Amino acid sequence: MTSPFRSGLWRLADPKISLASFSGMFLGASAAAREGPLSAPWLALTVLGVFAIEVAKNASGEIVDFDSGADLAVAPEDRSPFSGGKRVLVDGLLTRRQTAAIAGASYGIGIALGLVIAFFRAPGVLLPGVLGLGAALFYHWPPLRLSYRGLGEAAVALAYGPLIVAGTYLVQRGEISTGALWLSLPLGLLIADFLIINEFPDARADAQAGKRTLVVRLGRARAAALFAALAGAAFGLLALLPALGAPRGVWLGAVGLAPALAAARILRAHPETTARIVSAQRFALLAFILFALGAGLGPLIVR
Repeated sequence: MTSPFRSGLWRLADPKISLASFSGMFLGASAAAREGPLSAPWLALTVLGVFAIEVAKNASGEIVDFDSGADLAVAPEDRSPFSGGKRVLVDGLLTRRQTAAIAGASYGIGIALGLVIAFFRAPGVLLPGVLGLGAALFYHWPPLRLSYRGLGEAAVALAYGPLIVAGTYLVQRGEISTGALWLSLPLGLLIADFLIINEFPDARADAQAGKRTLVVRLGRARAAALFAALAGAAFGLLALLPALGAPRGVWLGAVGLAPALAAARILRAHPETTARIVSAQRFALLAFILFALGAGLGPLIVR
């Protein structure tokens, strides 16, 4: 039988929660692979470092959202596989001390690996690394509390788009590529869109806890319109990338358009019904994963 601690740790470290960061690292590595061979050991350290920070963010965020009442206030009918936090404290799988220890250890591992990369491979990675660390820590924690001030979505777009993509590229090539930065922008928008759609089931609980996400600030109808607009902007920018110097193969990222449209259609039709929104969340997740796969592999296939 699995112990509560192991179950709680798995919830915080379940690899599927890192699909956003994995997509960014895949896109950055694919862009770097067009310029030369990849260093597998340094790529592995990059993946482990980012993953550790992701686990740390999840753990520290659990404490803040539990204390604010945001996770406790989620009604049973509004629970979703993609929303409501990891619920390790709500479900009694971990104690507060255990959750804090996991957060501290994971931040420590992520920071240590980042310093190893910076000192022995790519000194320039310090800046995106520090910015990414700040976005992770202050996404929930004071004094910034970005997710509570309607700024979490912008932080996610920046972190999972330009910071992770450019950082991964930099570790491999020793410099930041303008082309990789342009390519990272649509991905950042799509991942921010995934966050927005995940805020819909939590909107009532977040409002009660004073967590002013964009869905809470805008209301469901306008937030659903924003979701569609950001998806349109992401794929519109993708269409323009070859004019900005990107290889035409990036257009293969358009395979993510169909699930993005499906998510937008469901969300506009059923913004109040979590049971219907769950399918839209799955489509939104698929949209950014397919975009990263297509835009990353396309230029390697189409020369």
